[in-house]
Amino acid sequence: MYQQPEQSPWGKVQHCETLCPGVFLVSTPSHGGTMFSKDMAAVLSPAARKCGFRHGGFLCFEEDSQEDVAFRELLDKKLWAVPDRIKDKAAFEENINKSIREYNPDYWRIRQAGLEKAPARQTVSVHSTER
Repeated sequence: MYQQPEQSPWGKVQHCETLCPGVFLVSTPSHGGTMFSKDMAAVLSPAARKCGFRHGGFLCFEEDSQEDVAFRELLDKKLWAVPDRIKDKAAFEENINKSIREYNPDYWRIRQAGLEKAPARQTVSVHSTER
């Protein structure tokens, strides 16, 4: 259904791993990142989409400073899981979070604010349906 990219903003794709349908972890001889098809980019939060950039019909997240935003979104939405080859999954996720706090603090603040508000919204909707 989704075609793997042959070109990336970082050059010709040398290796491509599908993280979930329409989301590709790509590497080139010199660099890489994560590329979302148009359909899959739509499932990302607006704050996450702002961290990426468009290239050839994909929303791209550069591996050094943006990719962890993509990983965090995929994990939060349960579209991807930390690979089995990673032994300390909690440490892997904390490294993602640390990178986001350092390189994408605006995204982190918006994400955290949304997490804090989510239970309150659920409580409000439960009470409103009981009335």
